Amino acid sequence: MDNAVIRKRKGLGFYLRIYRKILAQDIKSKMSYRADFIISTVGMICTNIAGFVSFWILFRNFPSVGGWGYYEMLFLYGFSLVALTPVQCLFDNNWSLRQYVYNGDFIKYCFRPMNLFFYFQSEVFDIKGLGQFTFGIGTLVYSWAKLGLAVTPLAILKTIIFLITASLVMVALQNAAAASCFWIMNSFYLLDLTMKFRDYSKYPITIFSPVFKFVFTFVVPIAFIAYYPSLVILRPEEAGVLSFISPFVGALLFYLSYKFWMYGALKYSGTGS
Repeated sequence: MDNAVIRKRKGLGFYLRIYRKILAQDIKSKMSYRADFIISTVGMICTNIAGFVSFWILFRNFPSVGGWGYYEMLFLYGFSLVALTPVQCLFDNNWSLRQYVYNGDFIKYCFRPMNLFFYFQSEVFDIKGLGQFTFGIGTLVYSWAKLGLAVTPLAILKTIIFLITASLVMVALQNAAAASCFWIMNSFYLLDLTMKFRDYSKYPITIFSPVFKFVFTFVVPIAFIAYYPSLVILRPEEAGVLSFISPFVGALLFYLSYKFWMYGALKYSGTGS
């Protein structure tokens, strides 16, 4: 039976079982090098602490940035860290895609009776990203308490939904940039540039010029990673249409990036560079 037909018959339960087994093996292999794991995790936490310190230093000199106070900015920072965790943990293999494509090794993924995208992405789980997740949750909870935001089931549910869908935006950007390697030789620079944009997701879009507001909303939509979703929680009276449709934007961008990634993968000839 054709592999494409078999792939279509696989259900969600099948992929969850497969992923659980792959994840267990990947974590075991990483934990066998405990020193590397510990150093990487500590390094990730130190990087996030450095970001926290930069906020503290900035707000010692300026009481607010673009009308946003210290704890509101800290909320955006924590929100973005949590939202960016899935791309760090679950899609880190995108960084290796161009190497597999150029040397011809990507062809091995084309002969397995399962979804190409799932098979490739599931091979790597960057466990040190959990350190970023923990720090992000801590920052989010701390700023939430300092801002005196209500802790209700609805507020928590909204936060979880917007965090999940916001993460899809960054995943989509990375997927699309990584998949460019199917057509562009020097695709690393596009992927690297796309990932550098995520640093701007930690800031309210109101501090940028009109040109960058447009770019960060409609061209490289990083404003949907933290700013627009956070408005629904922090400043609901200022939340507009873009804030409330951000879950749909995230889902749509992820779907389009998946289709783009799969289009390139299915057109892959396996000849290498």
